[in-house]
Amino acid sequence: MHETVWMEPRKRIALIAHDNCKPDLLDWARFNRDTLAQHDLYATGTTGALLQSQLGLNVHRFLSGPLGGDQQVGAAIAEGRLDFVIFFWDPLEPQPHDVDVKALLRIAVVYNVPIACNRASADFLLSSPLMAGSYPRQLRFAAVPRAAKGD
Repeated sequence: MHETVWMEPRKRIALIAHDNCKPDLLDWARFNRDTLAQHDLYATGTTGALLQSQLGLNVHRFLSGPLGGDQQVGAAIAEGRLDFVIFFWDPLEPQPHDVDVKALLRIAVVYNVPIACNRASADFLLSSPLMAGSYPRQLRFAAVPRAAKGD
């Protein structure tokens, strides 16, 4: 049984970048600042702080990636609180939390959440005509019922 999850016109976007990729993500976000400001932004700790201080964007911050932030982003995907992920990760540097990175990429695929891992794919995602409206994101499974608040 499949389920449809609707992405609304105001998207909930996670922004993540490994240390060597933070300058590139900031440059990309600066170029796309006006578009990003129209959406709800989330980021791991240091990336979120940089986006707030350098671009004046309103960003909900998770923990730093190696301290559990990548896992928090994955949990937010599983709970239906994020619509897509921009994750500039560094494939040439080993990360102390490589298993968390792999888990985040896996959960994004499981929940059919669009994920951009470099500037070109981020450009295509953000400039897509699908950004302007609602979008029916199909899950390959029936989502597990969410716990009620207070459970």
